[in-house]
Amino acid sequence: MTPLTRALALPAALLAAGGILAAALPAAGARAATATLCHSQTAPVAGGAYTIQNNEWGSGAPECITTGGGAGFTVANSSLANAANGAPGSYPAIYKGCHWGACTPGSGLPVRVSDIRAGTVTTSWSTAQPGGSSAYDVAYDIWFNQAPAAGGQPDGTELMIWLNHNGPVQPYGSQVAGDVSIGGGSYNVWYGRQGWNTVSYTMTSGTTAVSNLDLQALVADAVSRGYISRSWYLIDVEAGFELWQGGAGLATNSFSVNVAGSGSPSPSLTSASPSPTLPSPSLTPAPASTRNISMQAISPNPTTPGTATNGTVDFKNNGSTLASNLTLVTEILNSAGTVVGSQSWAGQNVSPQQTLDETYTWTAASSTGNYTVEGLVRDSSGKTLQHAQVGTITVK
Repeated sequence: MTPLTRALALPAALLAAGGILAAALPAAGARAATATLCHSQTAPVAGGAYTIQNNEWGSGAPECITTGGGAGFTVANSSLANAANGAPGSYPAIYKGCHWGACTPGSGLPVRVSDIRAGTVTTSWSTAQPGGSSAYDVAYDIWFNQAPAAGGQPDGTELMIWLNHNGPVQPYGSQVAGDVSIGGGSYNVWYGRQGWNTVSYTMTSGTTAVSNLDLQALVADAVSRGYISRSWYLIDVEAGFELWQGGAGLATNSFSVNVAGSGSPSPSLTSASPSPTLPSPSLTPAPASTRNISMQAISPNPTTPGTATNGTVDFKNNGSTLASNLTLVTEILNSAGTVVGSQSWAGQNVSPQQTLDETYTWTAASSTGNYTVEGLVRDSSGKTLQHAQVGTITVK
């Protein structure tokens, strides 16, 4: 459950100039001073490896957090009083990656979803949860974008992991699965669409801490349900507390995110690419291979007229040789067989047994009904080698 917009980070100099409490750097050997962050203020911590943000986006009530400069923070005061069945007022959090274009250096992110393996992205988080009459969740907020970078609102999926909650609050959308075993844990799965996909995994047994939580299994589950495309990118890992009412005393005691190979140039964008490393492959499509490319659509949930809707087609090379320099096409047709939307990806190389997931964001037509998703494979001259109906999109 997240806002349609979030405030960008304010530079530290602006915070100081605005008269907001911002601690001066301590002298060498001195104990780090405490900084107080209110409204949408942010501060780099742990030597810049992480950023802490107060991110009060859904309320004007007084609410602030404090940090001593390490990878942790405490909700110092909160007068939030939002309805528990509505949107939260704030999401004080710590993050690594890029939040609305504000990036932590050397994070190792983005990582292409198809490159996420066991151990690629792991995280640990320890919290203090006061309970009482406050209404809040204790949740990761993990963002995926269709491109490696996003200057504002990510256009892919928001994946939340609820460690716990207090009061009558629940994730955005509706529950789609219960007591599902994923990566050794048990979760209820929720899904909703609010201009982007929001999938939430709520632990069936609440906890205050996780250690070396591997994101791969949860990401793979979301991919299998059609909520995330393998061609998208994980760009941001956040952990914090969505606050509806109160919340003073909630604290992140420690937080870390480890991205395998982080610190190397352009991590994960090319280092684990599934593309072949054969020298100078032929630019002529291999007929035996292209005839063995199968296509399957990940059909989205029913949508409404004018809504941006992601249609993903999986193109898999079932052959034993490289299929090179192909143009892969996704088309959407109405009931009369007229193409009402399409997108193509030229110059694609598909290795034996490799699957390419291509996602087309279609603005749903104004007329309700069922629309057919078709996949096409063309050679470099534009000749259609394969053509198949692979799925449907319902507009209602």
